[in-house]
Amino acid sequence: MRAKIAIAAVLGLGLLGYAMWPKPTASGTGSMKGGVLAEVQLPETLTQNAQIGKRGYDAKCAVCHGPNGAGQDGVAPPLVHIIYEPSHHGDEAFQRAAAMGVRAHHWRFGNMPAVEGLTRADVAMITAYVRELQRANGIN
Repeated sequence: MRAKIAIAAVLGLGLLGYAMWPKPTASGTGSMKGGVLAEVQLPETLTQNAQIGKRGYDAKCAVCHGPNGAGQDGVAPPLVHIIYEPSHHGDEAFQRAAAMGVRAHHWRFGNMPAVEGLTRADVAMITAYVRELQRANGIN
């Protein structure tokens, strides 16, 4: 019974993610490969850990996930998105994604490869940065 509930929950969240996927506008925004997928409000200030995490994010994550976790059309999803809220994708999910990669399950971008050259401490700082971006955008 628990397995059926878990499968139903995963399917429901997948459908929610698909329904919330940004659609191209009449002006074509988001229709070009590499175009930003989410409008991200930046926090007024970042904690020291998030500042360190921003440097790591910019060096290792932004190439795919775009500036400030906004995603890139045809490349990688936005991390400032309700799918990545802490209650659904906890901090350990970010650790595992960086260390082992992730099979595609919420988005149509394909699999994410492991990220070379990041320690658990690096990923913790990057996660702190992403979480502060999320909070600034109403994702808790």
